[in-house]
Amino acid sequence: MTREPKTPFRTGFVALIGRPNVGKSTLLNRLIGERLAITSHKPQTTRHRILGITTSDQAQLICVDTPGLHLRGDQPLNRHLNRTAHSALADVDLLLFVVEALRWGEEDARVLEIVQQSGLPTILVVNKVDLVHPREALFPYLQAHASDHNFIAVVPISARKNGQLGGLEQQMIAQLPEREAIFPEDQLSDRSERFFAAELVREQLTRRYAKEIPYALTVEIERFEEEGELYRIHALVWVEKPGQKAILIGKGGEAMREAATHARLEMERFFGRKVFLQVWVKVKKSWSSDEQALARLGYSE
Repeated sequence: MTREPKTPFRTGFVALIGRPNVGKSTLLNRLIGERLAITSHKPQTTRHRILGITTSDQAQLICVDTPGLHLRGDQPLNRHLNRTAHSALADVDLLLFVVEALRWGEEDARVLEIVQQSGLPTILVVNKVDLVHPREALFPYLQAHASDHNFIAVVPISARKNGQLGGLEQQMIAQLPEREAIFPEDQLSDRSERFFAAELVREQLTRRYAKEIPYALTVEIERFEEEGELYRIHALVWVEKPGQKAILIGKGGEAMREAATHARLEMERFFGRKVFLQVWVKVKKSWSSDEQALARLGYSE
């Protein structure tokens, strides 16, 4: 009786790269099967490099979510976002260049240049195909951009609706080197629970105030304590102007209470335990333009 040869186990780092708001964080969450990266309809919601780890019988995929690469690099926060995205390309095995179906602009072209300069094997991932009607309208777009670079594959997907991700995952695994897993099979990320607590608060505020103050706020966790089955968390929200503080708090504090309640419920789902959350809002003028303030608030790699 002839035995089938054992399929080699593969492990590797995969960086998700693209302009802001193409769906990289949603794609990361789908690939990992857990909502690690916060999402909103506002560009530049992702501000940090996040590792998402998923392990199967075939492979360990270590996906690196990055801030969207953009052309506005004049402010310290914007420079940090671009540096973070660039640094994620170091020592990865594969790139996923994520674009939005039927859209291509100057920022996409700039990311393509970075892909070409990297010399890394790259899959072109065309996201949001569920929004294309009729579907035949997608074909000229795929043909036009498939020839932009020597891509390993061009894969149309819908990260939001989980469409065609199985095929993408198999394409990714095929490109990874044969080696043992790097992380324990039950580990989902390299980030701490404290980090995720801050991100879940920021997500609620970014979604609720997408037009008013998405870029002018950040969240710092001042206290994170475990008391039996309870997490006691104190979060400090920094904004740049007194008027922004008033918007976040709302009349009688009702707006902040509602946002904090939703953030607490998301934390309880994510951490799998009860959470006591208190949130304060403070003003620090021009924190996003202050290099020292950015470093203290965790905007460094």
